[in-house]
Amino acid sequence: MNQKELGELRRRFRPEKSAISRIYGCYVNSNKEVISYLDESLGRMPQEESEKYLGLLKKSLSGTLGRNLMDIVFSTEQVMDSDEHRLLSALRESGLKDGDVREEFYRKVIDALDMGESNYLILLAHDAYDVPYRGKDGADQADAADAVFQYILCCVCPVKDGKPELGYFPGENEFHSCTAGQVVSAPELGFLFPAFDDRTANIYNALFYSRNAGEIHHEFIDAIFHTEAPMSAAEQKEAFESALCGGLEDACSLEVVQAVHEQLTERIDEHKESGSAEPLALTARDVGGILRRCGVEEERVESFQAQCGQSFGESAALNPANLIDSKKFEIRTSQVLISVDPAYSYVVESRVIDGKRYLLIPAGEEVEVNGLAVGLTGEDTP
Repeated sequence: MNQKELGELRRRFRPEKSAISRIYGCYVNSNKEVISYLDESLGRMPQEESEKYLGLLKKSLSGTLGRNLMDIVFSTEQVMDSDEHRLLSALRESGLKDGDVREEFYRKVIDALDMGESNYLILLAHDAYDVPYRGKDGADQADAADAVFQYILCCVCPVKDGKPELGYFPGENEFHSCTAGQVVSAPELGFLFPAFDDRTANIYNALFYSRNAGEIHHEFIDAIFHTEAPMSAAEQKEAFESALCGGLEDACSLEVVQAVHEQLTERIDEHKESGSAEPLALTARDVGGILRRCGVEEERVESFQAQCGQSFGESAALNPANLIDSKKFEIRTSQVLISVDPAYSYVVESRVIDGKRYLLIPAGEEVEVNGLAVGLTGEDTP
């Protein structure tokens, strides 16, 4: 899926656009016990409540593709004959109306999912979207539906105790402490099945959502999809850094890391400015080209690319936003931490003076220490 397809689905989650008629789910405590079941008509509940439910579901389609939203790919064998694909297909084909199928799904989630000490709410919804025909000019023709995209959307939301607040009691004309009770938080994880690829159903893919891009629930992915979980953003960053250090060894200098960070940041910024709907991707070979331009020996470049192949797979498409923090450039020693605006990372230099290694940073005209403007003493040295 790309950003346009994702946005097209997200626009569905408004009362006037949505074809979701019912919300299903169950409320589970930290002991994996079902406290209550949910089977409610959106049309019969107050609009404010229906908007809350739709808002929670919509959030499971939020975030960045390749970071918070990750492709789950089923093998041909799974699609043809597997318990996990059969269950998801049964949920979809029944429009979630089969209570036994829902119960089987809930049980799988509850038995596998680790939410710590938190209670949580499993939400399920089914939608049938009349996909409008899109002409060559890119304009939708709402009165000419191209196909009907039927899908299910699931999200898991932590339920937490509300915080005590001061509330107004009209009968007493006074303010007193009151508690909101159990409050449903934004989804921790969720998924869309099937994927909406090329504006049609792709039963070979699902789209998995994780609120925390650094930590995905592997146990949920294994139980529901029975596939190898994609690497989280944090795992990708760690593997990339390991490949740089391990492949380049002593050639992994400040200057090389600066160049890699600058080049990847440029690509991220250019992609944002282009407005492209497709996720930004590059390969280890692309990064190898940056390393060669920095003067890194071919043997070290090949070693880096080989380590990337072991971690990510040969010719894997990598998301630069998962490999670096484009908003931050930090240099840490055992004594100090230096944080530099990435746009000016090039000003930091490494030097050896009188046998000691130094990091040099031009001070400029204005210098502050703990928010205090200070002057710098010293003389020019030849």
